[in-house]
Amino acid sequence: MQNILFFTVSAFLEIAGCYAFWLVIKENKSALYLIPGIISLILFAFFLTKIDSNLAGRTYATYGGIYIASTIFWLYFVEGFIPDKGDFIGATICILG
Repeated sequence: MQNILFFTVSAFLEIAGCYAFWLVIKENKSALYLIPGIISLILFAFFLTKIDSNLAGRTYATYGGIYIASTIFWLYFVEGFIPDKGDFIGATICILG
């Protein structure tokens, strides 16, 4: 259960960190957004290492599915976009492999 928490926290930290760069580069927001973005990416890497696994590749593969699911929530709750059928189909295909 703790692994799921670490995976989920890691996903949102990675998305938030990358989103800060997106805002600065694509939406011309202040470069100050990069400060919390960089901190978020550092914390993302830290939390991902807390996963109870001895294999980085297996950890990253599992994380990938959780990351994809987390982006659907991000689209809706942060960006205010209602994910469409294509978003859900794409996410499902990726997760099911």
